[in-house]
Amino acid sequence: MKPNELVASAIGRERKRAGLSLSALAIKADLAKSTLSQLEAGKGNPSIETLWAIACALEVPFSFLFENDTPQRRLIRVKEGEKLVSECAEFSAVLLDKCPPRRQRDLYRVDLNAGSERTAKPHSIGTIEHAFVSSGTVLIGPTGAKEELHSGDYFCYRGDLPHAYQAISDTASIMLIMETGH
Repeated sequence: MKPNELVASAIGRERKRAGLSLSALAIKADLAKSTLSQLEAGKGNPSIETLWAIACALEVPFSFLFENDTPQRRLIRVKEGEKLVSECAEFSAVLLDKCPPRRQRDLYRVDLNAGSERTAKPHSIGTIEHAFVSSGTVLIGPTGAKEELHSGDYFCYRGDLPHAYQAISDTASIMLIMETGH
């Protein structure tokens, strides 16, 4: 599904969940009804401000305007991802992932030195790990499915399988998010 289709589907779903007509949401978000209609039809390229106004009007988190499913594995290279651009400033953002309902996340900064591999036993069933490389180059992921990641790359993989982390450069730093159900 294309990014505009995901946003279109989410706007329609959340609008219906809120019990709002297209006109009522347009008024509440201070948008033209035609603009909102185009977005809900999957047309147009909404800015961060437009999506933020819609999320606020719907009284939902910004991330609800994107797909809810968390895949078992996702790799986003530094130049990839759907970039949302501001109309008001030199600012852009790429949503890498959002926390699904009934889940919790712990955030770690992991500093690695070349020469040794940190192997990890499987965590509890359903654990997902999100790794974002802030510096250096690492080899990371489940046994038999590791990926070489460079600064700026993001990788989502199952943490309930044996997995490992290893610096390929002299040093590396990653942000590691462990997501579990509760």
